[in-house]
Amino acid sequence: MKKEYDLEKMKSRKNPYANRLKKQITIRLDTSTIEYFKDLAEETGFSYQALINLYLRDCAENQKKLKVKWIESP
Repeated sequence: MKKEYDLEKMKSRKNPYANRLKKQITIRLDTSTIEYFKDLAEETGFSYQALINLYLRDCAENQKKLKVKWIESP
């Protein structure tokens, strides 16, 4: 084992397990929802996609349920 390594000379490579960690899907979101997460992304330094994923993961892990109240039409 070397005492020091020159990381500038190392070649980068893609994570071979990346495809197994996440699955790409198509989802339709309101423009205002996307803008909210994009603004939050600028504040936090995370990508807005990562923030949406973190939020949804938190909902799933904590088994949060959506409370929907429908408005009756007259």
